[in-house]
Amino acid sequence: MPTSLPTTPPTTDRPRVVVLVSGSGTLLQALLDAAAAPDAPFRVAGVVSDRDGVAALDRARAAGVPTAVVALRDFPDRAGFDAGVTRAVEVFSPDLVVLAGFMKILGTAYLVRFGARTVNTHPALLPAFPGAHGVRDALAHGVKVTGSTVILVDDGVDSGPIVAQRAVDVLDGDDEATLHERIKGVERELLVDVVTRMVTAGWTTQGRHVRLR
Repeated sequence: MPTSLPTTPPTTDRPRVVVLVSGSGTLLQALLDAAAAPDAPFRVAGVVSDRDGVAALDRARAAGVPTAVVALRDFPDRAGFDAGVTRAVEVFSPDLVVLAGFMKILGTAYLVRFGARTVNTHPALLPAFPGAHGVRDALAHGVKVTGSTVILVDDGVDSGPIVAQRAVDVLDGDDEATLHERIKGVERELLVDVVTRMVTAGWTTQGRHVRLR
């Protein structure tokens, strides 16, 4: 499991956020930017990727954030991979974990350890249009409003309890690229807001009802 470790010990006791990534890292960058503010209520303590060589890892390293790569190919089965991700996240002692474009469904080993404090984002207003093509599916269905959703993770595909949502209008002439770009802007703002509120004030969960304090 390749890692990039900090050269100096942490100098802050702000709540620790660990981010799981698979790709370009634009959501990660929003969190890194927020954490860089002098009065930031959290810090990004570590970044874990299921792929080596992705831009998200470069963003983390440029910000001085330690990283780890846990690739599925390095394990005999998914149970081993889930255990590997769990161990990598444990290293950073997170108060909250964020899946920011992480393209794997996490299994029992991870969910038992961190599921209650792991959030994921999705570019649609769940429970409508889950899965990898939420923007495309919303357009094909002809909806007039879509948006972004933050959920607590579970063992399904975008099926966890909803933490927060924001709407985005679908404009005449939108294609997948233009609509997705507007959703991404809202998604970044929503994620930073939710993470800030969760680490500063906490949240409660009763069944499928999540309330930010």
